[in-house]
Parts: sequence; C-alpha cells; structure tokens
Amino acid sequence: AGMAARVSVLPSRRCLFDEPVQIRVAGLQPQQAVTLRASLLDESGELFQARALYRAGSSGELDLSRSPALGGSYLGVEPMGLLWALQSKTPYKRLAKRNVLTPFCVDLEVYEGHGDMSRLLGKCTHERWFLGEGVKRISVREGRLRATLFLPPGPGPFPGLIDLYGSGGGLVEYRASLLASRGFVTLALAYMSFEDIPAIPEILELSYFEEAVNFLRKQQQVKDTGIGVLGLSKGGDLALSMATFLPGIKAAVSISGGSFNSFVPLKGDGFTVPVHPYDLGRMKISDETGLVDFLDVVDDHTDPATWDCRIPVERSLAKFLFLCGLDDMNWKSDLYCQDSVQRLQQHGREVEFYSYPGAGHLLEPPYLPLCKVSIHKVLGMLVHWGGQWREHAKAQEDAWRRIQAFFWRHL
Repeated sequence: AGMAARVSVLPSRRCLFDEPVQIRVAGLQPQQAVTLRASLLDESGELFQARALYRAGSSGELDLSRSPALGGSYLGVEPMGLLWALQSKTPYKRLAKRNVLTPFCVDLEVYEGHGDMSRLLGKCTHERWFLGEGVKRISVREGRLRATLFLPPGPGPFPGLIDLYGSGGGLVEYRASLLASRGFVTLALAYMSFEDIPAIPEILELSYFEEAVNFLRKQQQVKDTGIGVLGLSKGGDLALSMATFLPGIKAAVSISGGSFNSFVPLKGDGFTVPVHPYDLGRMKISDETGLVDFLDVVDDHTDPATWDCRIPVERSLAKFLFLCGLDDMNWKSDLYCQDSVQRLQQHGREVEFYSYPGAGHLLEPPYLPLCKVSIHKVLGMLVHWGGQWREHAKAQEDAWRRIQAFFWRHL
C-alpha cells in the first residue's frame, strides 16, 4: 500500500524450488538507479541475503531476465541471481531444507539508489516449494529402514529412485521431494548419523540397501522395469556399489563420488569391500580460518595395493551417469569419476560423464546457493567444498536436467 514500485514474480509467486522465474519491477522513474535485495530465513533462523544494483529502463520497468546487474552479489544478466547468490549473514552456513512440507519464503525488496537502502520502494514475498501439488510424503520405519517415501499424484506407474546423501548423515529429503514432484517415486534413505544409526557405523551392510530396493519395488505405483539410484559424495560410491552388487538396479548416478569404497567397510553376501586407505594426518588445517583441506587424505587410487577397495562397476549391467565439479576442494572427484568411466568403457559399458569447470563438491538441485565452506556434521570440522558462484549455479541447472533425462531414458 502506497509503495512507489510493484515487484512481481512470473509466471507465479508460488513455484517449485527448481523452477526458474522472471522477476520484474514496474512503476520506477525512467533510468532510475535501484537496489534489489532478496532475503530468506531458514528453519533455524539463519538469514541469507543477496543484493544487486540495477537501473530501470526508459519506461521505468526492470526485468531481471533482460536487465544487467551493475554491482552487488553478481554482475550481468542473471535472471535467478538473487536466489543462487544468497549468502548467510553468519559465515559458513549451508542452506538446506529440513521440512519439505513448508516452502522457503523469499522477500524481494526494491530500494531507491545504489547507496544506503534507506527508502523502500516496493516488495513482494515469493514462495519456493519442495513438494509439488498432490505429492505424498510417507515416513518409513519398516524393518531396519530409516527412510522417507515420496509418491507423485496418480496411479502411475512411475520410475522408482533411491536417493542417498553424503557422510554428513541424517535423512535428507529435499532432493527426493523435488524428484517426486517431477514424476519419480523416490525413497530418501538414511544410512549414517540418524536415529539409531551411528554417526560412523563400524560397517555398512549391502542387505540394508537391498531392503530399500525391495521396499521400493513392491510399491504399487512403481514401474517393474528396475530401480534407479542417485548418490552424492559417499552416497555416490554407495550408488555404484548398489548397481554393482544388487540385482534390480537399472541406472545409477554418482555426484562427486569415489570409484572405491570410502570410510566404512561394506559387507556383502560372503564378501566385504574394505575401506580405501586414508590418513587423516595428511589433512591440511589453515591457521587463520581453521579450514580443513582433505584432498590428500586418501591414498593414491591408481596404486594396485588399493584395488581390493575398488568398486568393480564394470561387472554391473546398469547404466551410469557421473557428474563432478572441477573446483571440488574436498575430494578428487574428477579423477575418481574418470577411473570408473575408463573401466566401464574398457568393458564396453554405456556411461555418461560430465565435469563442470568452476563447480564445487556440493552439486545440489538448482538455485540452492553455493556452499563453499561449512561444518561437516559428523567430523565437526570446517570443510572447504570449493566452487565459484556463477559457474556452480550454471552447473547445478545443467546437472539437474541431465539427471532427470538420464533416469527417464533408462527407467
């Protein structure tokens, strides 16, 4: 009421988190200098903000899909810059959705000038959801399973996916809920540091993951042509292991994962894949920031002495997609992906591999801002994940398209 400018979000003020929108401002003076600011409070009360300096067009309009930012959190024409450039006021916080039943609300404000932001000209609130219309969320505590099942609306049948996050543990639901919103029956599966599952289990049992596959296969809405598995980081090597050792996995995606079994022994039926040797003594901790560099912790994966820890993906009949960032500061994911890809290709297997310049370790669904550094929940240390803001944002958009296309094609 009484605001000089109108801020609008098109096609709608409410959308799924992975959808691009058009942000427009109307009712400004011709060529007026303004500052746009986006603010988001996460569920723990942490404030994330981004701001950019703009100049209105000759008709007093501003359209972020056409007007370049002249300064602030980013430069140039970036229609979604106000979202992917969100940064926490407290350093080293990662934006992640805990409760997928509520949206993230983003306040979009336009201020006069490129200076002190004392005069607010207009604002609106934009809702970004992780759960599409009619998607069901079902908590699963069946047998040993600690998981959440997401069912798209309608009878299906839909392709079925198992979604695994990394060694930070917990039950992470926001990627699975978005995939369900895109037409996959998705099971987000916890395997470390959740409820009665220890932070660092002494051993991981393949039979636990098999239980998850069987649970998913028996859901009425799931297509019976085979299951897909998607994993990030430690979840990436688990995805490879599942596709190699378990029947019924048709397609696997590893994001920033290893080509060997990392950190926890994996026990199968009559065999155990040991842990690839590593030495935490090779961590580099920077004095000023306390930041941990893990890159050299793991023994050389090309040394034949470590090959009993390799995941023999070449034995799998599944289709594979590998994704990694070339600015991953946590894990030599590019080398590890290449290792798996070469072995698959030598055995005539079908494989896709994309590596992204300037992208870091944590390749997330699009428009989640880059997290360069955060506390690793299990290690309790500040870890450097890497990535450059703009490049990482573009990589996340591309990777998300590729993941969905890959699963549609093979499932």
